[in-house]
Amino acid sequence: MANELQLDVQMNKRAVPVTSTQQLVYVLISARPTEVISRTRMGVNFCFVLDRSGSMRGKKIERLKEAMNVALARLAPDDRVAITIFNDSAQMLAESDLVRNQRSLPAKIAALRAGGGTQMSRGLSIGLREVYRHLDDTRANQVLLLTDGQTYGDEAQCLKLAQEAGEHRIAIQALGLGDDWNEDLLDEIARRSGGTSDLIESADEIVPLFAQTVERSHRAVIRNARLVLRLVAGIVPRQVWQVSPLIANLGYTPIGQNDVQIELGELDAQEGKAVLVELLLPPRQQGRYRIAQSQIVYDLPQSNQTDLDARQDILLDYSMDAQLVREYDPAIMNLVEKVTAYKLQTRALDEARLGNVAGATQKLRAAATRLLELGEVDLADAARAEAESLERSGYMTSAGTKKLRYQTRKLTQRLAELPEDE
Repeated sequence: MANELQLDVQMNKRAVPVTSTQQLVYVLISARPTEVISRTRMGVNFCFVLDRSGSMRGKKIERLKEAMNVALARLAPDDRVAITIFNDSAQMLAESDLVRNQRSLPAKIAALRAGGGTQMSRGLSIGLREVYRHLDDTRANQVLLLTDGQTYGDEAQCLKLAQEAGEHRIAIQALGLGDDWNEDLLDEIARRSGGTSDLIESADEIVPLFAQTVERSHRAVIRNARLVLRLVAGIVPRQVWQVSPLIANLGYTPIGQNDVQIELGELDAQEGKAVLVELLLPPRQQGRYRIAQSQIVYDLPQSNQTDLDARQDILLDYSMDAQLVREYDPAIMNLVEKVTAYKLQTRALDEARLGNVAGATQKLRAAATRLLELGEVDLADAARAEAESLERSGYMTSAGTKKLRYQTRKLTQRLAELPEDE
């Protein structure tokens, strides 16, 4: 049993009633690196793939230059970095090399100019090639892709490149600036490569997001993590949601008669990951029962260790005590509410895409109510505004769609503040 990872299990209730019907419970499973691992820093093999098309002129390109200088300052001398720029063509601004050898980078960044169209696959292809050339399992091999516009005619090639990157464990962190870019494409690029996608609403946000992306790359010290739930006969899993660092529907893969596996991928050295599992329980007599065992299996590439694991039993009381079975953990139920708000807006976007205006409007208004109850006034206003836009014109706005899509993913980012079990 390894001790690099701490596995914690919390239930939404201390006990369930003794009944003759199935019951739903929520299990929060958190995997957090220990203090030693949290101080570990991964070397990186990194490439920036940057849009410099005509729409990046002015404040956008100036903020991008500033962001690049800040991001480079976050890299260590022995990190590897490359920079690719693209419009309707692509070129290497800097081939991959150790940061300590890249002394001309500030001048090259300062000389950047915006102009031309947008063909993302060319920049992505050249950038990934630089990472491939120095692929190293003991480093975080990643690409940061920034675009502010639609790419034309090469979406399939972008997805093919992302698939190949994922097969080589090169995560693409895809950032869209403003509201004139294809969120479906960027989400799928990130998903296929094992990376993440995000919205940069204004040029002023480029600098902090670039810095955060580089810092997260240094913390990607736990790799190939997967959660195995060994369920007692009669326990039925429903949905599995990642709730930290972002909300995502993970799903699960059955392995054997009663066990399921959930892919977690990389774990941040400081945050780790947490998932919320919905389980249906069968009727039981009064007593304390082991309903499942949770196991995290993971690799530590820096020390060349694979298939390390941490385990924790999941126990629950069936009780006749009416007061006890009515008690809920408020923090976990708050997470359930946030996941529900995320699900509502996701389904609303799907309904709108299918042309079901009435269904999308209903779900947007329900999401607005949930968000308002959670204190997310800005997002609630955005959901209401999009419902009104749908009723008025039959369409949601690009800006509002992106805001809801990306900001509701972040509703649980304060999960680390949850109180521990007493």
